[in-house]
Amino acid sequence: MIISIANPIYDAVFKYLMEDNRVAKTVLSALLQREVAEVEMRKHEYTNGTRDKISMFRIDFGAKVRQDDGSLKLVLIELQKTWLETETLRFRQYLGTQYANPDNILKDDNPNGYGIPMITVYLLGHRVGEIEEPVLYVRHKSYDYDGVEVTKGMPDPFVESLVHDSIIVQIPLLHGRVNNRLVEVLSVFDQTNKDGNNRQVLNIDEDAYRGDAEMEHILHRLLAAASDSKLRQDMNVEDEYFSAIETRDTAIMKRDQRIAEQDAQLEEQSAQLEEQSAQLEEQSAQLEEQSAQLEEQSAQLEEQSAQLEEQRAALLISAKAMKTAGIPVEQIAEMTKLPIEQIASLGIDI
Repeated sequence: MIISIANPIYDAVFKYLMEDNRVAKTVLSALLQREVAEVEMRKHEYTNGTRDKISMFRIDFGAKVRQDDGSLKLVLIELQKTWLETETLRFRQYLGTQYANPDNILKDDNPNGYGIPMITVYLLGHRVGEIEEPVLYVRHKSYDYDGVEVTKGMPDPFVESLVHDSIIVQIPLLHGRVNNRLVEVLSVFDQTNKDGNNRQVLNIDEDAYRGDAEMEHILHRLLAAASDSKLRQDMNVEDEYFSAIETRDTAIMKRDQRIAEQDAQLEEQSAQLEEQSAQLEEQSAQLEEQSAQLEEQSAQLEEQSAQLEEQRAALLISAKAMKTAGIPVEQIAEMTKLPIEQIASLGIDI
């Protein structure tokens, strides 16, 4: 049977869901792949109260986790949920706050002031790069200088105070991949089940979870949330916020697109100007080369002119000598190629 439950993508619904200790133990046990015997929501819950850039919701849990030998180990679980892509700096800033929080120091039999071991969980409403695994476990190990894993004395409280494991869940990749307990538990977040007319509601096949007491309890919790008027109002507020974010992001996207187009046009114009400048430089170089050639030709012409003048002066001297010697003007003109009139005008040396 198809039932309509409140969409836990909303911060208000998610908080309402995880405030239930039974639900919290079910979800955290599935995430850690270990039994969470006891869980307590920490006194501080960190939400994006200003809602200036992103929707990021955070809950801190203190959990006692069953170990392989049956003992219980206290761990701090930092669960962060975001449905919009965000820079990792925001996650790191929050972790820095938690590392510096004196409340996260072990209270009993802890003379060295060791911190409570921490596990961070990121529920993301978007994909991370090209990672195709819906759930990613990032675990730290210790190695010696030669790269050999150090196991003796590990885990050590000093080391665990300074490093932590992480679990990254990519909600969009969970759909259709219900093949383990964690994916089954998180399947109630599957956004492909959104109601066509109301995204605050998911339409779930209740029969898919029949016989699973913990999943039935989660569904009943979300059914109750769907009928809670205060939660519906909180979801309306979140919708208004997301609508404003979408409007802003659309405006930013269009602005960035315009800027990108303008940048492309400027780059094209700059390339054209550079090409024109290169052409002008080439033309200038050609003109300089032609000018140099003209100057060289002019120098050659001047030299040729000087040589002609020198030759003409020598011919005039020869013609004058021949005229003084009594050689006929016509014969002199034929020999020197000088005009008869010019030869006739030459004076005769006595």
